[in-house]
Amino acid sequence: MATLSIVIPAYNEGPTIHRILDKVKAVQLVGGMGKEVIIVNDCSRDNTEESINNYKSANPGLPISYYKHEVNQGKGAALHTGIKMATGDYVIIQDADLEYDPEEYNILLKPITDGFADVVYGSRFMGGNAHRILFFWHSIGNRWLTTASNMLTNLNLTDMETCYKLFKREIIQGIKLKEKRFGFEPEVTAKISRVPKVRIYEVGISYYGRTYEEGKKIGWKDGFRALYCIVKYNIFSK
Repeated sequence: MATLSIVIPAYNEGPTIHRILDKVKAVQLVGGMGKEVIIVNDCSRDNTEESINNYKSANPGLPISYYKHEVNQGKGAALHTGIKMATGDYVIIQDADLEYDPEEYNILLKPITDGFADVVYGSRFMGGNAHRILFFWHSIGNRWLTTASNMLTNLNLTDMETCYKLFKREIIQGIKLKEKRFGFEPEVTAKISRVPKVRIYEVGISYYGRTYEEGKKIGWKDGFRALYCIVKYNIFSK
């Protein structure tokens, strides 16, 4: 039976991480596929570790592997750790907040399990699924970054910055990733686009965005870093 590795980077998500884990636990994957949950705590300053350990104790039926960075390194670094430790057939990235719905894993899995895709991106900008209305300039920035990335990768993605990226494990583990913070998205997109004969698909997903008061962490400085990484990993650092 195939297994999906669910990599969850966590930073100061103590109050809500049980809610996303409940959703991960509840979802029934296509074909009876198994789950492997990998949580990487990037040196949180709140009770994230306590919340995770309590959840593990209360839910022994959900396979959870827990790793902790002793120094805060960034979301990208947490993803590097989680991807490295994954053992499933497929790997998906899941933020610890509640912006993305694990019930939609099967939407992303279908192009792969049907034999068409090697990598699937979940787009917040296509399809008819629910989207919370927030942050006009963020949406414009995401589209600009996706367009800049597409121009250099020759892909036609609609949402390069999406959290939901699903990979065959051997593909993502075969890529050497460097970006430790929010440059992960453009870097992995640039490097995935150069994998020989890779088949990349995109599907529409829902998006339940958070405000900054609710815990959203990305800001305009991260947008400039993403643009830098688009240029760096497509032109100067292949």
